[in-house]
Amino acid sequence: NWALEKELLKSYAIHHRNSNIISDNLIEKIHKSAQFNQGFMTTELLAAALVDLDIHSLEKFDDLDLATFEHNALYKKRGMISEIEPRYRLPYFAHIFAGGYSSGYYFYTWAEVLDKDAFAAFVETGDTFNRNTAKAFRKLLSSGGKRDGMTLYREFRGGEPSRIPLLKARGLWNEPEPKPEEQPTE
Repeated sequence: NWALEKELLKSYAIHHRNSNIISDNLIEKIHKSAQFNQGFMTTELLAAALVDLDIHSLEKFDDLDLATFEHNALYKKRGMISEIEPRYRLPYFAHIFAGGYSSGYYFYTWAEVLDKDAFAAFVETGDTFNRNTAKAFRKLLSSGGKRDGMTLYREFRGGEPSRIPLLKARGLWNEPEPKPEEQPTE
């Protein structure tokens, strides 16, 4: 998050030949390019997580046809469009069957929710390098394993994590327009 902040970029993104500092225009392009194709990528990732949860929710595996199960879970149950193919097919989605990830593929998205929400704590101060917020964040990170992680996180943020910072980072959230009664009067 911090590496692409304008203030930090201008401290290290310097042309190797002429020593020009990166322009605001190029920084804006970098930020916009990070949002490219995020609708597709988000749908693909969440679809894989949902199929993972679906297959680990089964109680009977007798005569299970993986192709039919996958098709029903994605296209019939969830209404996914055919243009978005699954990230992984169940016959080779080893990630969800080995290595401790069983029914846990959604963790990737959940971790990103926490990542972007934690960074939002800095943004909300008006200074992404705010020392007080950094101390509180360090306390959260250094306390890992000593107490329940979500309790620690709620203490850091003062409430539940929000998915909105992640959606904003991916370019999938627009601020709602103020209602007429909320608009300032002249």
